[in-house]
Amino acid sequence: MERASELGSHLGPVLLQLPPDLPLDLDGLVDVLDAFPRRIKVAVEPRHDSWFVDEVRDVLEERKAALCLADRRRPVTPLWRTADWGYLRFHSGAATPRSCYGEQALQTWAHRLCDTWGPKPSGYVYFNNDFNGCALRDAGTFARLLTARGIAVSRIPEIGVDVVRDPAREPDRPNLKLVG
Repeated sequence: MERASELGSHLGPVLLQLPPDLPLDLDGLVDVLDAFPRRIKVAVEPRHDSWFVDEVRDVLEERKAALCLADRRRPVTPLWRTADWGYLRFHSGAATPRSCYGEQALQTWAHRLCDTWGPKPSGYVYFNNDFNGCALRDAGTFARLLTARGIAVSRIPEIGVDVVRDPAREPDRPNLKLVG
């Protein structure tokens, strides 16, 4: 936290992404969350199914830590609201090109956010650095969908990103074409 504090007002939430082979350790979770200063927002992304129990939810709620809602072609975490803010992480969509998100999937997530946090959700949304370079495009689409629902967003990418394949160059690798 000493180095992170150098970010000052630019410091957002800290994500604790747990290894997929780490089973539930409730005492360890309590110890780690209690080590953070109260002013720091912490999101926890467990990746082992044993973590998705009421006791974990209670610990997160008591410490105002957000459960990181994660998507890997479908929600892989429960849709728990454990803090007054949320943290959503898009890892891998099912659209074309592979790992990118389609508008319908993002529309479904916009609906889930409103169902979980109400008409004025507050939180953070991250798109993983996918190998097809769709994160900026998908973030722009998601921001547009949220804005259309009347939800304020802090940033919308100013450029669109289209993923274009050039089979003559590299048939399995995309080229990014920036449009805007």
